[in-house]
Amino acid sequence: MISERYWAALAVCLILASACQPANDELPALIGSSTAVARETRLQRGLADHDTAVAGAPLAQWLLPPALQEISGLALTRDSRLLVHDDEVGQVWEIDFRRGILVKLFALGSRVVKGDFESIAIANDVVFLLASNGTLYEFPEGASGAQVEYKVHDTGLKKACEFEGVAFAPAINALLLACKTAYAPENRGQLVIYRWSLTGDTAARLTRLSVPLAGVIGSNGWKGLHPTDITVDPVSHNYVLVASQEKALVEITPAGVVVFARPLPAMHHQPEGIAITKDSILIVSDEAGQRPAMITLYRWPE
Repeated sequence: MISERYWAALAVCLILASACQPANDELPALIGSSTAVARETRLQRGLADHDTAVAGAPLAQWLLPPALQEISGLALTRDSRLLVHDDEVGQVWEIDFRRGILVKLFALGSRVVKGDFESIAIANDVVFLLASNGTLYEFPEGASGAQVEYKVHDTGLKKACEFEGVAFAPAINALLLACKTAYAPENRGQLVIYRWSLTGDTAARLTRLSVPLAGVIGSNGWKGLHPTDITVDPVSHNYVLVASQEKALVEITPAGVVVFARPLPAMHHQPEGIAITKDSILIVSDEAGQRPAMITLYRWPE
């Protein structure tokens, strides 16, 4: 059964939104409302208006309801819809990020699945949730209110790292698992990304990309780097990581060459999730802390 937090959230508005989470038959009218359409129009104008753009200024920002105060990961479907989750139960939300509207919620299993869920990825229309110990939960996207069947995969990486980021790399048909905290000695002092192939037997599925942290950090004053999410740029196919502790944004090539490493804007108090759309919007999610939970949209690249 879907958690009671879902039904409580039905009565909670996205701050800056014009209405609360709607019933299914109300959603088309809400998405097509003049307020919602005006928001998307402003977003498109902001994307197009490079002459007046302020570097680092967000295009839009949505504050989230209580059920998403621990928002963790972000992932985009093939048709550019945004799926998100929190970090305690196996539930997935869809947010219309262009208009600031909660669209739906579905859950894993017929009973609430609990775990330390840290990130989400979508690979060939299959959804994956990643737990901090490297366990992957595989399932289809569900309709609003659905309870979907799921499979569990043990990557065998529990002793290697604590994980908080996963993304799909279409070019190699593999999931990218970003190591937040290194346990294995060979991972210390490195930015480590494991590649878990979606084909082949278990023994041959894993490969490892390792980049010396000193070269990633460069002149930034960070004492380390603890990635909390990873995504793949749909144009360059580079890997883009966000790190909450360092308030950092990092881009590397699939070969491990550092493109840039820089601080996020100061408004980000606990950045946990990241995604990049096909039309060049960078989306960053923040868990609640000093400020409410939120998602923030930027032009990508600046």
